Amino acid sequence: MYPENFRYTKEHEWVMVEGDTGTMGITDHAQSELGDIVYVDLPKAGTVVERGKTLGSVESVKAVSDVYAPVSGEVVAVNDELATAPEKLNQDPHGSAWLVRIRLSAQDEILQLLTAAGYQEYLGAQD
Repeated sequence: MYPENFRYTKEHEWVMVEGDTGTMGITDHAQSELGDIVYVDLPKAGTVVERGKTLGSVESVKAVSDVYAPVSGEVVAVNDELATAPEKLNQDPHGSAWLVRIRLSAQDEILQLLTAAGYQEYLGAQD
């Protein structure tokens, strides 16, 4: 259910690193907890983000939740599709509904994130 090549945060974000760039989004667990997503607020390309700090928000019919940067760096791409189709986050949170791509400024931050197994273990401990 959770891709093995992703790393995860305890705040329910994921990041998949390719070279010096990380594609990030929210986890399936996050979207199911939120319910029907109606709006996504994301930073513009060129924004510098810091690991653990808010980079945007996701609004559902239930609540507004902050989205935190899993890694530090510069936003190099934003998934503009979500501006007009935020519900894609409910349909494909680990695929086409990625949020932003970040050029990593500190590669070793990845090692501080959870593996897929570690994340699922964390979720199990929350229940």
